[in-house]
Amino acid sequence: MNVGSYTYEEFLQKVREFHGGLAPGVILGGMIVDTAKRNLPADCLFDAICETDKCLPDSIQMLTPCTIGNGWMRIINTGRFAVTLYDKHKGNGVRVFVDVSKVKEFKDMDNWFSCLIPKKEQNKERLLDSIRDHGYDVLGLQHVKVDIGSLPNKEIADYAICKKCHESCLPTGSGVCLACQGKTYTSPANEGCCCCTKSN
Repeated sequence: MNVGSYTYEEFLQKVREFHGGLAPGVILGGMIVDTAKRNLPADCLFDAICETDKCLPDSIQMLTPCTIGNGWMRIINTGRFAVTLYDKHKGNGVRVFVDVSKVKEFKDMDNWFSCLIPKKEQNKERLLDSIRDHGYDVLGLQHVKVDIGSLPNKEIADYAICKKCHESCLPTGSGVCLACQGKTYTSPANEGCCCCTKSN
């Protein structure tokens, strides 16, 4: 069995390297992306829409040229475990998703996907075996037309220079970036910190 251009074992190794571990969502996501790609014309230049920010974006970035950084993948978080690959000029594409009615046929996959029991009580080895053996069986596929004009703009936004920290930032109207307004996740390290102390 292959997932994209990789054998299944090669794909698992890629998941370990890219995601940091054998995440069931990335593995099943690879099957979703592979199915979508196989149902597009071979010469199609496509973009991707990912409907969740959990695991599935990594599957897209591993198996297609679409990444968050190059703007060919948009995450439109509906909370659904689904991917749409579509012709970037015409909008014709395919949407592949996990069909919950099919998942229910496989106990270990259903326990995981439907969150029926806590993660720590799930048997991960049996779950991964179930995904390997039946992952493609639980997918649904729809032919879709993406309204390209209604998608969020992926062009680089205007930028400004913050009057306080003098770094480039998104315009805020006040001239002071969000970080300098206190809306940030970082703060300067202690002045005594060796990595921040200027050398003489």
